[in-house]
Amino acid sequence: MATGAGERAELLGMLAVQRDALLITVRGLSDESAARRSTVSELTLGGLVKHVTAVERDWTRTLRGQLFRDDTTADDDRAGLRMQPGETLVELIDDYRLAARDTERAATELSSMDVMLCLPETPWFPPGTEWSARSVLVHLIRETAQHCGHADIIRESIDGASTTRQLGADLGIGS
Repeated sequence: MATGAGERAELLGMLAVQRDALLITVRGLSDESAARRSTVSELTLGGLVKHVTAVERDWTRTLRGQLFRDDTTADDDRAGLRMQPGETLVELIDDYRLAARDTERAATELSSMDVMLCLPETPWFPPGTEWSARSVLVHLIRETAQHCGHADIIRESIDGASTTRQLGADLGIGS
């Protein structure tokens, strides 16, 4: 996590808190459980870790001023939300941690959170859309938090575990 005072450190710190919440949610799961669909959705816990890793990498490219084009198909999207044969949760978590460190490096290398960045060509961003680096980090925080909520629902439906209860146990308090 970023150290120091200031807006950049606060934003990176909040992003780290959201990442930690997701990792608490998947803690202690077998690969089989992490790959299990427990709702009508395509989402799996391992798939969510894969997805947030890919999202971080895309937005890190944006922080570095590298445009990317989202040309994934619906089948690609569904596959990206599931663990594939041979993938392990440990490997997915390690990859997520690498992506997180890269995001922090990219944000730290920027001269300011006011730097304007071109957004990628996607159906949801009009051509030429720009965001500040600040807005990119806020978006990453929001996206990660949203997926933490998804993960908590999936985890509870698999084995009744809850991120809040796990965090409370870590802190030595009941929930």
